[in-house]
Amino acid sequence: MNRNHPALCPLLLCLFTLFCGCDKDRTPSSGLPTIQMQIGSKTFTLEVADNDRDRKYGLMNRDSLPKDHGMIFAFTKEAPLSFYMRKTKMPLDILYLDRTGKIVSIKQMRPFDEASVPSDFPAQFAIELNKGSAEAVGAKVGESLPLPPTLQGKD
Repeated sequence: MNRNHPALCPLLLCLFTLFCGCDKDRTPSSGLPTIQMQIGSKTFTLEVADNDRDRKYGLMNRDSLPKDHGMIFAFTKEAPLSFYMRKTKMPLDILYLDRTGKIVSIKQMRPFDEASVPSDFPAQFAIELNKGSAEAVGAKVGESLPLPPTLQGKD
């Protein structure tokens, strides 16, 4: 360290903390933990909403979602699920999955639409992606998605 620049040390320490202290498993905008999940032909980074507060808030009030990102809503048991788009600004695909990861429904949701979009069968997980993503990666009803270990055994 150059002794002629004593202010340089605190600055370097701050920069080191900023870049090295970031948690790679968290999405900076929401603070939610993230997982990597293969859906069709692509791997997505999904924010995990696994409690009532996070599931209720979801993707509300966001202006956009990166094309390779989404959100997975994890519940403790399989049940008929239904989502709506209150305060959600972007069109989305929603994939409903049963407890094993099998896709039981794929639907589209319109921005700000408060009409319920139900699963066709009981589901334990719901994944929201940008509209058109499910079709673009070849996701299909009946396909089984590999659930990350952190989501397995939630029931």
